[in-house]
Amino acid sequence: MAELSGESGVPVATIKYYLREGLLHPGERTSPNQARYDGTHIQRLRLVRALLDIGGLSVATAKDVLAALDSSEVSLHHVLGVTQYGLPLANPEQADEEARAWAWATLEKLMDERDWECEEGSPVVESLIGVLATMYALGYADFVSVLGRYAEAAENVAEVDVRYIADLPNPESIVEGMVVGTLFGDALLVALRRLAQANVSATVFDTDGKVSRREAE
Repeated sequence: MAELSGESGVPVATIKYYLREGLLHPGERTSPNQARYDGTHIQRLRLVRALLDIGGLSVATAKDVLAALDSSEVSLHHVLGVTQYGLPLANPEQADEEARAWAWATLEKLMDERDWECEEGSPVVESLIGVLATMYALGYADFVSVLGRYAEAAENVAEVDVRYIADLPNPESIVEGMVVGTLFGDALLVALRRLAQANVSATVFDTDGKVSRREAE
């Protein structure tokens, strides 16, 4: 186990904890107090650390992901869904029923327009409903006029995400790539969006804050 710790960078105590919790499969027993570990253990440790430390999943959710990954009866699409279900999302304060009803109707319309599917009550849907309902309550219901463009941009990014991880060598790498790519990809998108806003603003507005002549024309 000391060798596994040295190769993986994971402390022995943490490896023992993962073994107790069933997050890491046992090594091949070579004696009553010794076991042999191989590359599959190193890869599983990387995945577990990605799920817990980067993804912020609970141990219970991480175990669900690993159980799905190890099952021959579920698809990789299902495994990625279980993983995504546990990733953190924006959670705005609860809005009133009128705002939530408007948000749900808006989301349903968007789903129909883009031929997307969504599961009512899922964390992703609840996050979207919360954001839209809050915007409605703040008087920004007309935001729906550009919501489709946001969805189109999101689909383009998702296409890049999924095509990228699909080329990874094995299911564990794909799940790890999805967690790392989603969390760091979110941060990357926020920063890139700010940078793009600054550059687009320079073309739309003059330095005095007025709409530029080019945009006005």
